[in-house]
Amino acid sequence: MILKLKRTPGIYLVGFMAAGKTTIGRLLAHELGWSFADVDEDIVAAEGASIAEIFDASGEREFRKIEQEATRKRVNEVVRGRPMVVALGGGAFAQDDTRALLEENGVSIWLDCPFPTVRRRIEDTSLRPLARDPEKFQKLFEDRRAPYSKAEYRIEINSDDPAEAVAEILRLPIFQ
Repeated sequence: MILKLKRTPGIYLVGFMAAGKTTIGRLLAHELGWSFADVDEDIVAAEGASIAEIFDASGEREFRKIEQEATRKRVNEVVRGRPMVVALGGGAFAQDDTRALLEENGVSIWLDCPFPTVRRRIEDTSLRPLARDPEKFQKLFEDRRAPYSKAEYRIEINSDDPAEAVAEILRLPIFQ
């Protein structure tokens, strides 16, 4: 395992909604014997409202503030030495401040899932406020590719089997 990961044992899974961050993250954490956290789940628990409800009531800007604070709390646990795999919300890594925080405190891995797979996985767009308009949804997917590409590693998601992605992650040089 690389020194950076030993010093701050955090793996941050980034990528578009429905890329598999939570499913893959849980399995990866289990394989590593680390804790797992999903920032969206943290937000829902803390706010007592769904992500869609927060977006509808407060807007995306306010949601991003809440998301950054929830991410910071998880990063602080990693900095204090708690090994953790963290699944971030789809837009978190697109925020410069959040990305900078993660770069300093662990390793980021982009789960690069093709758009047709994402679209197939998202059936109920009411739970995904940014997926409600199909044209805007595809543009958002394309726009976020640039910030995601700043992750330290990229894993192509070519299957619905999360074990395949986990195996690929475990072959990254950070674990050698």
